[in-house]
Amino acid sequence: MAQSTTMETAETGAAVRRTILDAFVGAYLIFAGLVFTGWGEADIVPRVPTLATAFFGVAVLMAIVSVVVNKTGIKTLGWQIYAPAHLRMKSTEELATPIYRTFWGMQMILTVVVTTLVGIKMTEIDVLKLLEADRFYHAMRLFGELFSPDWSILPKAIVKVVETIYIAFIATVIAVPVAFVLSFLMARNIMGGSKLGFTVYAVLRTVFNVSRSIEPILWAIIFSIWASFGPFAGMLALMVHSIASLAKQYSEIVEGIEDGPIEGIESTGASRLQVIWFAVVPQVVLPYISYTVYRWDTNVRMATILGFVGGGGIGVMLAEYNGQAMWPQVGCIIFVIAAVVWIMDAFSSHVRAAIK
Repeated sequence: MAQSTTMETAETGAAVRRTILDAFVGAYLIFAGLVFTGWGEADIVPRVPTLATAFFGVAVLMAIVSVVVNKTGIKTLGWQIYAPAHLRMKSTEELATPIYRTFWGMQMILTVVVTTLVGIKMTEIDVLKLLEADRFYHAMRLFGELFSPDWSILPKAIVKVVETIYIAFIATVIAVPVAFVLSFLMARNIMGGSKLGFTVYAVLRTVFNVSRSIEPILWAIIFSIWASFGPFAGMLALMVHSIASLAKQYSEIVEGIEDGPIEGIESTGASRLQVIWFAVVPQVVLPYISYTVYRWDTNVRMATILGFVGGGGIGVMLAEYNGQAMWPQVGCIIFVIAAVVWIMDAFSSHVRAAIK
């Protein structure tokens, strides 16, 4: 009886999710198609509230269409993604049917095609601009100066790039233990057993999704005002972004672990904390290390940009010489950054290979 109720609940949840997805895919295709045809280009901004209302109105109609279509036995994209496993079993005929001959396949193909076409239009791609004689000449002159580095600033660049490495290192070191603890609170299989646990999971997921959506350079601007310009502001910016990113990556690793060790430890009467420590942590520690090393590598690359907004490191030098159009000096800095990124990439690759 309990199993039947659980299956019904899963099917109801899947039906809601697939309907929402189909609704927004349908509304998106209609409005993206209008954008591609140039509809409303001139005065679209003042009409954003009206268009948003119209979008949700169309989405409601598409939701009704999704329900009707699914009831006829035709599988939509939402059904294909969210259907419970016991309903997703495919017949021999379905397996032999090409994707482009299925309703959900056409939805997916049409979405990709329309998105690509709108993307080309929105990015205003114009290859001919690259071939204009005047533009081409100035670009080649710039490359010529960049590839003739001024090595006199090399000692200063090395000092600044070392500062950049330590900015990234300290940000990662502080972020790792915080993200480690939060990752268990952000894992559905750990926190989904009770209403309180699920509430904590949902709140943390929302907070860190918002935090992660704010790029490090924006955090650097905030902390440059709060803590003054310098490496401390850059470190804080990378730390905040690293906590959000690592917590998400770590939590997804936790959600993908095997249930067997957990059930074995629980059968001994262990507490929840003991189950996590002895059954979950051993399964995630190696992937955690791999992601941590990769995050440090990523932070080094991101730290080079934070100097443009007062985050310290070699980015300050790069912003200074770039602002004065001193391209040979910029070329030297680019060489130093590229060398450090190459070394860090090789180091992280060796570490990840060693812990597999």
